[in-house]
Amino acid sequence: MSKTLFDKVWDSHVVHKINGGPDVLFIDRHMVHEVTSPVAFLGLKNRGIKVLFPEKTFATADHNTPTINQHLPVKDPLSANQLLALEKNSEFHGISYWGLGHEKNGIVHVVGPEYGITQPGATIVCGDSHTSTHGAFGAIAFGIGTSEVEMVLSTQCIMQPKAKKMRITIDGKLDKAVTPKDVALFIISELSTSGATGYFVEYAGDVFSEMSMEGRMTVCNLSIEMGARGGMIAPDSKTFNYIKDREFTPKKESWDKAMKYWNTLKTDEDAVFDKEIKFDGKSINPMITYGTNPGMGIGISKEIPLAKNQDGGIETYKKSLSYMNFDEGEKMIGKNIDFVFLGSCTNGRIEDFREFTKIVKGRKKAPNVTAWLVPGSHKVEKAIKEEGLLEVLIESGFKLREPGCSACLAMNDDKIPNGKYAVSTSNRNFEGRQGPGSRTLLASPLVAAAAAITGKITDPRTLY
Repeated sequence: MSKTLFDKVWDSHVVHKINGGPDVLFIDRHMVHEVTSPVAFLGLKNRGIKVLFPEKTFATADHNTPTINQHLPVKDPLSANQLLALEKNSEFHGISYWGLGHEKNGIVHVVGPEYGITQPGATIVCGDSHTSTHGAFGAIAFGIGTSEVEMVLSTQCIMQPKAKKMRITIDGKLDKAVTPKDVALFIISELSTSGATGYFVEYAGDVFSEMSMEGRMTVCNLSIEMGARGGMIAPDSKTFNYIKDREFTPKKESWDKAMKYWNTLKTDEDAVFDKEIKFDGKSINPMITYGTNPGMGIGISKEIPLAKNQDGGIETYKKSLSYMNFDEGEKMIGKNIDFVFLGSCTNGRIEDFREFTKIVKGRKKAPNVTAWLVPGSHKVEKAIKEEGLLEVLIESGFKLREPGCSACLAMNDDKIPNGKYAVSTSNRNFEGRQGPGSRTLLASPLVAAAAAITGKITDPRTLY
């Protein structure tokens, strides 16, 4: 029987099928952080049990961490307690822990691939919705709730219904200054934030084959924003070259054995999906969001759509525009902005900083813009310095902060003030997501860079 990539990975991890219910799925890798793990660990303590396979669990601090002066004690009491709890719980259960100051510390979905924890054909979970990032390697990866975190810690299994299967194919060549972030925002704008609900998405076609691994991670990261359970891309030579010789990947004979399996991880030619969607890569432009969900996005040179042209929820649509202080029919080009945020598990990797630097090189940051440039890990931070990017950024008037989730979700000190506009390379633009009353415009590193030096929404193609 022909199978999709999703079928092959899922079916090989089913421990038990429950008639009329979910599957019991074995989990290869469990990532934990300080926000969703304390209650789960408390549940283990109350039941008098320990983590079943601590060597399959990896802990890092990222959500609540400051991005300046990380060598000093964390000021916020709640954040400090959560960080301390993760450290103590990891030590007690024998889990690898990469806290503040550790050379491997960084955003959970950045450090996982960096150290080879993320591998093709694996099942990966984390108490964080953007766990879908790891699907870029041909893995099944998805976010879980706190009670499920406890379930995986104690049994290394999880109960999950098998999702339906969707394939999104994009062929053709992307135009200048169109990035993987634009591809993802385009798909979400076409499907809406609920268009892939109940599905696991496989991305296929020329556009994804040509993408770097970091670009694929960005696309899979945003799968959750169209309602999907996760997204994945079949592993290929780029995947294998990326993970080879990383700390936690197989070595020597084990590598050869793994490669025999990994090379089978592709959808069979006559496999059937529950839904097929196709786009032309040439139709995608640099994107910008204008509303309060990731689906409210347009090509940067276009006008905000009219409410009457929306499929439904006109009042909700108007409420969103009111929150953003935008009017239907307006152009986004030329609108003044206040903050620029480069970072997060969506766009906090070295390639993102390279792209940002291409635009700002030889130019100066606009005086009205506050820019927070936050690497996703210490490895990214080190590369920024070694490649000479930091010198260029400093010359252009920017400063580099320390690794962490930062302004993505306002769980730390990096909050966008009330009423201010932020061009953000993160993943969500919900009301107050980046701080109470903040107004978020999701965009690529190139669009963020163009806004940072002009002080307004600018088409990066005019500067590229």
